[in-house]
Amino acid sequence: MVDTVDIDLFLGLDLGKEFHHAHGLTGQGKTVHDRRLPNTEPKLRELFEKLVAKFGTVLVVVDQVANIGALPIAAARASGCRVAYLPGLSMRRAADLYPGEAKTDARDAFVIADAARAMPHTLHSVDLDDETIAELHMIVGFDDDLAAEATRLSSRLRGLFTQIHPHLERVLGPRMQHPAVLRLLDQFGSPAQIRKAGRRRLTALIRPKAPRMAERLINDIFTALDEQTVVVPGTDAAALIVPSLASSLQAVLDQRKLLAKKEGASPTWKKSFGFHPLAAWCANTGECLAMWLRTGGAGSNTVADHLRVLRFGRVRERYDRRKLECSDDLRI
Repeated sequence: MVDTVDIDLFLGLDLGKEFHHAHGLTGQGKTVHDRRLPNTEPKLRELFEKLVAKFGTVLVVVDQVANIGALPIAAARASGCRVAYLPGLSMRRAADLYPGEAKTDARDAFVIADAARAMPHTLHSVDLDDETIAELHMIVGFDDDLAAEATRLSSRLRGLFTQIHPHLERVLGPRMQHPAVLRLLDQFGSPAQIRKAGRRRLTALIRPKAPRMAERLINDIFTALDEQTVVVPGTDAAALIVPSLASSLQAVLDQRKLLAKKEGASPTWKKSFGFHPLAAWCANTGECLAMWLRTGGAGSNTVADHLRVLRFGRVRERYDRRKLECSDDLRI
């Protein structure tokens, strides 16, 4: 809940990609501003500073924190405005209390402003934790894209080998994202090319990427090659495609590792890179009391970590512990 006792003007913003709609209401409910607002910093700051100079304390209320809401929030803070967030569900419920069913930007901006004025309990504060969550959304979203692309490329490679040489796919398929396998396929894209390269050359090629399993993997590959003597139609075309797919897959995997390294992530038990967050939530209000972005290898049921995140949330014995829940899942 946001304290609105000292607010002189409630400015509701219905956000859009190129233009927002701004509706300003005084504490008595009088409309003092109602027009479209370009989504540019100069125009945003011009309006916010003008309203602050004229009315005093201005509360800017948005319906999105991340994405298209990031610039208005930053501009509002830089202009000396306070900022609050009206969740979409609360806005839709509030909209049912007003006459008319048409959904327009102007009406939505008015609903946001009037809900903030008349129902401050529906507002959520926008603080640094929300900004951190917005950053996590962006990073996790990009990593999800990379993970999906890696899965797509792996599946494509496995599909090609299933078509041209099923025995070889059974050896390479489960290890398709291993650097040694990708290095081999980047150089030799068909069963014939792999056989022609020979055991010694292939072992020397992949040993830097797989010191322990290099010889075993090459032996398994040649055993699989001996299981099939016929050449399946499409093998020559696959020889052109496989190196490109292997190179692309390695580039995507390298991007994931670089992203994880930059953000301080570490390997997880799922053999990926990332974090293992732990959060404390207040069950009766839905408020996030604390969030700890642990390393990827952290445990789910580590008691010391659960107690620590509760201390982060400043939970004391005087609070009803039945209203608190800990979760190792970052619920956004």
